[in-house]
Amino acid sequence: MFNVAVIGASGYTGAQLVSLISGHPQMSLQHVLVSENSQDAGKTIAQLHGNLAHLTQHVLEPLAPHRLAELANAMDAVFLATPHEASHDWMAELSAGKAKVFDLSGAFRLKDTEVFAKHYGFAHTSEACLEQAVYGLAEYNSEAIKQADIVAVPGCYPTASLLALKPLFNAGVLDESVRPIVNAVSGVSGAGRKASLGTSFYEVSLQAYGVLGHRHTPEIESHLGTPVIFTPHLGNFKRGILATVTVKLKSGTSQTALDKLYSDVYGEQPVVRLRESFPKIDDVAHTPYCDLHWKVDEQSGYAVITSAIDNVMKGAASQAMQCANLALGLAATEGLIHG
Repeated sequence: MFNVAVIGASGYTGAQLVSLISGHPQMSLQHVLVSENSQDAGKTIAQLHGNLAHLTQHVLEPLAPHRLAELANAMDAVFLATPHEASHDWMAELSAGKAKVFDLSGAFRLKDTEVFAKHYGFAHTSEACLEQAVYGLAEYNSEAIKQADIVAVPGCYPTASLLALKPLFNAGVLDESVRPIVNAVSGVSGAGRKASLGTSFYEVSLQAYGVLGHRHTPEIESHLGTPVIFTPHLGNFKRGILATVTVKLKSGTSQTALDKLYSDVYGEQPVVRLRESFPKIDDVAHTPYCDLHWKVDEQSGYAVITSAIDNVMKGAASQAMQCANLALGLAATEGLIHG
């Protein structure tokens, strides 16, 4: 049994991690922690999240600085569902012991520190940890994740976008003169649990945001290998992401060729489901799956791919669990797929 801690357990992603770990046959949840000044310290996870009302034993502990080294040496795995700045500042100490650290913030996803500073608003100075960190897109980096001590769990939008696009880029079938266009819509849980007028359910309609400047654009581009046009949207639903990706294919690329390509790449991947029709968010909400479907217009050479994920699950917590399973020597889907 592996001893596990979750830091940032009061938020939506942290609570989802608590739920997954509590049901995991090979993990024992030892600590659920929040920042030292959090108003949630001392409450149970059950008090904050009604769907976890059965987990009355887990009291949110304040994370005093001296506890980082303790956790690093006592835990087998630590999940960080924390702000980017906190993950950045704590990683060196947390990763210095035996614990493997799975960071769900954006602090270690971008290797280019200048690009990072531009999009995250502060200088990256944890250079040794950044060099050590492995990008946790489990379907593509599984061998590196198995050996990793620090895993940078991908963002939700990049996960949906990359799973749609990487088969095409890796196979060399994209027309390099035309950027892939990603239009993606996320539920309000992607904005986090902290109250904000802009993400208040009553205020949310459907709108684009972060246009031509969202911090997930360089993440998608750096882990895909080519520039994209990425436009995120906020929708008035709780959870899920639907990404519609439009690409120009190289001349002669057929529907049959793409059918075979996606089947070859993902046929043995247990949490990627290749659908016979375009998926919807309800198909994947509260699940660890990414659902994909695509269509080629052979006359124009364009293709449209739709990718659907739950942003709190495959876009965050269940992807972190896939990575942890791999790093701890377990099957990637342990505790995620039942039956």
